[in-house]
Amino acid sequence: MSAVEPVDSQAGAQQELPFAMVYGQAVMEMPLDLYIPPDALEVFLEAFEGPLDLLLYLIRKQNINILDIPVAEITRQYMGYVELMQSVRLELAAEYLVMAAMLAEIKSRMLLPRAETIEAEEDDPRAELIRRLQEYERFKAAAEGIDGLSRVGRDVVVPKLDAPEARARKLLPDVSLEELLMSMAEVLRRGDMFESHQVSREALSTRERMSDVLERLKGGGFVPFVELFTAEEGRLGVVVTFMAVLELVKESLVELVQNEPFAAIHVRARAE
Repeated sequence: MSAVEPVDSQAGAQQELPFAMVYGQAVMEMPLDLYIPPDALEVFLEAFEGPLDLLLYLIRKQNINILDIPVAEITRQYMGYVELMQSVRLELAAEYLVMAAMLAEIKSRMLLPRAETIEAEEDDPRAELIRRLQEYERFKAAAEGIDGLSRVGRDVVVPKLDAPEARARKLLPDVSLEELLMSMAEVLRRGDMFESHQVSREALSTRERMSDVLERLKGGGFVPFVELFTAEEGRLGVVVTFMAVLELVKESLVELVQNEPFAAIHVRARAE
């Protein structure tokens, strides 16, 4: 008979897991000199904006009708929260302690026996607390609605574009028809002084005179209106030149400028 080899009882056992891993090395046993500082464990509680916020949270958590608050149960839960904040060394505002005293007063007033006549005359001790809770709930809902709206800088970005550099355009003074006629009368008066008595017919073309006027205004500068006329041509030459100037103004080829009333009129060719 062949000998039976002994079976290792620990071979099939599950391998023990390490207690912790420190710098990549497994620690199988808890150190005897392990020290845990008292502030190593921190408890983070839900933040409340005040005692009314805490009461409203407790009421909503249990689906309690806000018009029929079980004062005893709510007071017990409220005081438990206050004691918890004191145990973790959180600074309590005076408003929380005032609310605790108010809940204790309401609880005591509801526990004390009262006569039926007095009970009919007095209001519910919870009425003031219910009114404050309802008012706080409305303001909180309104604040949450406002916070849900889009905000400039958070949800909405207003684009900014620098305005282009503005170039001021110099507006030239307009010339009235009366001033133009007065200047024309002055030219005619001067033309009469050089009127000739010779009977002769000169062929004058308005189109040619328009070309002559544009030629004189070719430099782009201002030319006195009276210098466009040649007095030696007589009345006919003055009229033809005047008609040529009017046609050029009508076709927006030249512009007339007068700096002030009764001042001299100047003519300039318009820029293309």
